Amino acid sequence: MAVRQSPITIEDIARFRLPSGLQYNPSGTCLAFQVTRADLEKNTYHTDVWAAEGGQARRLTFGPDTSVVLWDDDRTLIVSRKAPDAEPQPGTTPLFRLPLDGGEAAPWITLPFGLQRMKKLGSAYIATGSIREDDSDAYKDTPEKRKEKAEARKEEEDYHVVDEIPYWFNGQGYINGQRTALFLVEVRDGQPVCKRLTAPAFDVDDFCVDGQTVYYDGAVLKGKRPLYNRLYAWHADTGKRETLYGKDGYSFGGVFVLDGQLYVHASDMKAYGLNQTADICTVKDGRVEKVFVPPVSLYSSVLGDTAEGGGGDYAGEGEYLTLATVEAHNAVYSLKPGADGQLSCRTLWEDEGMVCTMTACADKIACVYQDWAHAAEVFEMSRDGSGMTRITALNEEALAGRYVAKPQRVDYTSCGYDLRGWVLLPDGFSPKKTYPAVLDVHGGPRCAYGETFFHEMQVWVARGFVVFFTNIKGSDGRGDAFADIRADYGGTDFRNLMDFTDAVLAAYPNIDRTKLCETGGSYGGFMTNWIIGHTDRFCCAASQRSISNWVSMSFISDIGTFFGPDQCGAEGLYGEDNTAKLWKHSPLAYAKNVKTPTLFIHSEEDYRCPLPEGMQMMQALAANGVETRMVIFKGENHELSRSGKPKHRVRRLREITEWFEKHTK
Repeated sequence: MAVRQSPITIEDIARFRLPSGLQYNPSGTCLAFQVTRADLEKNTYHTDVWAAEGGQARRLTFGPDTSVVLWDDDRTLIVSRKAPDAEPQPGTTPLFRLPLDGGEAAPWITLPFGLQRMKKLGSAYIATGSIREDDSDAYKDTPEKRKEKAEARKEEEDYHVVDEIPYWFNGQGYINGQRTALFLVEVRDGQPVCKRLTAPAFDVDDFCVDGQTVYYDGAVLKGKRPLYNRLYAWHADTGKRETLYGKDGYSFGGVFVLDGQLYVHASDMKAYGLNQTADICTVKDGRVEKVFVPPVSLYSSVLGDTAEGGGGDYAGEGEYLTLATVEAHNAVYSLKPGADGQLSCRTLWEDEGMVCTMTACADKIACVYQDWAHAAEVFEMSRDGSGMTRITALNEEALAGRYVAKPQRVDYTSCGYDLRGWVLLPDGFSPKKTYPAVLDVHGGPRCAYGETFFHEMQVWVARGFVVFFTNIKGSDGRGDAFADIRADYGGTDFRNLMDFTDAVLAAYPNIDRTKLCETGGSYGGFMTNWIIGHTDRFCCAASQRSISNWVSMSFISDIGTFFGPDQCGAEGLYGEDNTAKLWKHSPLAYAKNVKTPTLFIHSEEDYRCPLPEGMQMMQALAANGVETRMVIFKGENHELSRSGKPKHRVRRLREITEWFEKHTK
């Protein structure tokens, strides 16, 4: 007789340890990374630095909270630390040198700005850091001046003054007047000597270093953030800036250099709007030339709730390595320049599951990977993609002896598309019994579900629910044409979900059709709001961080002025025709039809899908006598389910689970 395994619980979300920030040392002999763990009692997270040599990983720090910044040499890491009993001066970043061969991290320098990224530039460093446009030389302040300004800011703590958009940004709070600047950092006599290289109003997006040249992209932000940005080079040997592309027309992203040639991810957004996949291009004599048109997204958009990251690339040894999202999993692509200047692509590695982040050195590739049965771990493989080997066991204990439901694939056809989804079955599932079920809709919409561990789904399985999920039109992994649902929100995507539900019920006829629940967050929250206004087939729903009204969302979201009209097929924000298009795709327009008991989960500091979006829909239901409940999380943002405080994540999942159980039992 088979031994019955223990169920996964809601509180288990605090037991997972999440690796991120992979970096090889210059010789490629050691991999550094950080591991984040939850502290449920103190309702916070702690981060430690780890290193792996010869396939063996070990923990280097044991508090205070420490994160990897960069390798200073082959045996020394530069790290940042958060010491609870030693607060740094406002607007500064203390850095420490951590020897790989043992010993405590020693104070090194304190940067006079909030550090974001840092790379070596010969004997100096290039860094991006936070500044204020109206006080762009604050990095030159004396400690006394910093203290004086900090005291003055306390007098303004009760006020927010905004005069530009976006004035807030999800996860960052109010950002009015804040910019990301590029700095040259030299260390003289143990002290940092810093020079701001960009103008006060300029906001840096990305940068890379090649020899004595720094390539970067960004834009001047005056009044509102522009849709397009610019591409520049700064030459350390001359101290001169060079404009490589200074016109409107492209949104530039990641920059990298391969064999002396600059490449940049660039999109003109003409064919598929804001969500269009960026091409890899060269820029010569002020002209942008495509050298690789990706068939899929060159990053990871496969979803999970026990992993951090979403990207990773590496340029060296004659090839550019990047993650890609293919169908419902991730791959590692190798791009090499040919005689014609175009980049040829081959797949080095791919498998079902999720790669959260990736990096490489001369002879190895490292990544954070998880499949359906395991949470995130660090793996290494050879540069040719062979010999994938796990080098950590961070989450073995958390899942030891637990029942993890294996995804059962369901293929179906809807609106002319061949689609796939999956079903998770409770332990001891019997065709002779009836079960309640949960349809879970992903966010994005340009994201993808895959055969990867998802804690919240496994919790519902452990509570006796069948869980089913799918990648519909609008999902990532199948190219821009498939992902494009502009002017079709609530159309093909809604029909795909209903057809998938029918396919699951046909495959598992013992699911109780009167006990179907539905949930989703972000785009999935929009779709939840849309579903309850267009069908009564679900006994209850849980709408998370949702959109209910594209008109209001477009005027208050951090991305609204561009995103709302683009996704709804409107030419802009103003005029009756544009308003009509925004309203047509708004679930609030159909709220009078709702009969489904609906729970709303929202965060007070969600500036992506702001709190009023959930409030409007909840109030519309309540006014119409529909059973509803709203839980608002203070101090949380759009990332509540992934990186919210541990107690808040537990409470969120408990609220949803108990709502489902209330309406199915």
